[in-house]
Amino acid sequence: MNERAENRLETVQSLDELNSLLIDCRLCPRLVIWREEVARVRRRAYRDQVYWGRPIPGFGDPHARLLIFGLAPAAHGGNRTGRVFTGDSSGNFLYAALHRAGFANQPIATDVNDGLQLQDAYIAATCRCAPPDNKPTREEMDTCRPYFLRELQLLHNLEGIVALGKIAFDNILLGLRQLGRPAVPSPAELRFGHNRWYDLGPGRPWLLASYHPSQQNTQTGRLTVDMFDEVWQQARQRL
Repeated sequence: MNERAENRLETVQSLDELNSLLIDCRLCPRLVIWREEVARVRRRAYRDQVYWGRPIPGFGDPHARLLIFGLAPAAHGGNRTGRVFTGDSSGNFLYAALHRAGFANQPIATDVNDGLQLQDAYIAATCRCAPPDNKPTREEMDTCRPYFLRELQLLHNLEGIVALGKIAFDNILLGLRQLGRPAVPSPAELRFGHNRWYDLGPGRPWLLASYHPSQQNTQTGRLTVDMFDEVWQQARQRL
């Protein structure tokens, strides 16, 4: 992210203001081209829909104690609907679990007008634009990280973070270190593992790791419903 954009972020005073700034971001040329091409061509099943095709803002309770942090929007999920984890299989798996744990008012997420509300939880992502092959580059993640850092500062009641996948886990640690917290361990010092919990020290949110609810994990049995529920049960107990 360039200095001008970072200076604008520093003046942001609310999550709504941050999200209004974020959705106009065009700092990563590869991602801009991809997200807009996907929105133009569209998948056959969604040909009659207008795709969002822009960066995906955070979503949830502005007074949340829990931040849920994923990887990136799906090309025909969030990039289509305009809301994180909405309109794809990963979102179906995630929101059903959040509903069972009492963090969501309903188990489904189909579009931005479906009535979904989060309770005591807020969701964001490492990369806010849909990347080709679901793989943002390190440079793209670095460029996007200041949005996450500002979210951390604006979530005034934050107590804990659930990282969905190792990339999200590593980027959370990198972000906390960038906030002037050198005592936070580096990604090389903390082992990622499903339902593994870390206390990052006084004045910092704790960190809980989970496998990502991708089809690759859920359809192969690497991540089961019971395993995922254990994460949210632990998160609820830690708050």
